[in-house]
Amino acid sequence: MGAILARLFPPEFQPAHMPDLSGKACILDPCVVKCMLNFCSQIAIVTGGNAGCGYHTVKQLLLKNATVYLAARSLDKAFDAINRLKAETGRSAIFLQLDLADLRSVRKAAEEFLAKESKLDFLFNNGGVMISPPEMLTAQNHDLQFGTNVIGHFFLTELLLPALSASHAASQIPARVVHTSSAGYRFAPGRGVEFTSLKGGPERDAWIQNAGSFKGPWKLYGQSKLANILISNHFAKKHSDVLVSCAVHPGAIRTELVRHAALWIRLLEPLYKSPAPMGAYTQLWGATVATPAQMTGQYLIPWGKVGDAGPRAADVKLEEEVVAYIREQVAGY
Repeated sequence: MGAILARLFPPEFQPAHMPDLSGKACILDPCVVKCMLNFCSQIAIVTGGNAGCGYHTVKQLLLKNATVYLAARSLDKAFDAINRLKAETGRSAIFLQLDLADLRSVRKAAEEFLAKESKLDFLFNNGGVMISPPEMLTAQNHDLQFGTNVIGHFFLTELLLPALSASHAASQIPARVVHTSSAGYRFAPGRGVEFTSLKGGPERDAWIQNAGSFKGPWKLYGQSKLANILISNHFAKKHSDVLVSCAVHPGAIRTELVRHAALWIRLLEPLYKSPAPMGAYTQLWGATVATPAQMTGQYLIPWGKVGDAGPRAADVKLEEEVVAYIREQVAGY
């Protein structure tokens, strides 16, 4: 039914509306050095680019002639995706090994990218996990959902700020950072983030027991998606001189993301979810078509519109607490 609805009510935005990304006027050195022919390919990183919404984001960027780094944990899955993308687009993505659930891997990936490229025009913080079993933790003992969806992406974005800043310096156009959130932010408990649930230990174990085996994973997922909006707001304000930042709800999309969901949820998916390619539409609109004013500090909803995530997503105090917590967790990595 999702596919039928997509055909009956097609989005106004289509990837064909994206501009060509093969080049833009840029000066790498303000004094003299210019890119060949005064143009340089626009460069993007897409985390979780081997599957789902990320795969189709990479695909459309390649079709518009961008240089795309496909960031993923599994080498085998990444190269399978890269080979399929080559067959479908005639262009190759570049593999960037990244495990968002391990801060050491996040740093290594950022350093590898910065060793190869001087600028970064688009960062799609797209990768993530959903309703994973509560016993699953990151390498640093964080809740897998919050650690992957939020802490890993925050750390990656901070480490890549030199390249994002260089993009702005080269073109006088803000770099763009897109954080994949979800309408699932509504499942966030209480104020929006319950910090005792975020790191393995007795307090978290008690929290999980109280939350319950069904509701607990959804609450953990919801607060990670709300935190994606909060950190997007943080980057939009903190680094407004060089970049624009937005959070995106990609829509109800059929992907592998619900592999941890109950069987009945997975069986119902085809009845209401849209095809996977459409999951890329809103983040592509925000990154390549929307004006900076239309997207920065905003919560975008299908298919390329500005939405409202409610008062918790605009809670500046909670935003500051989340950022401070993340900074404590990444210190030393």
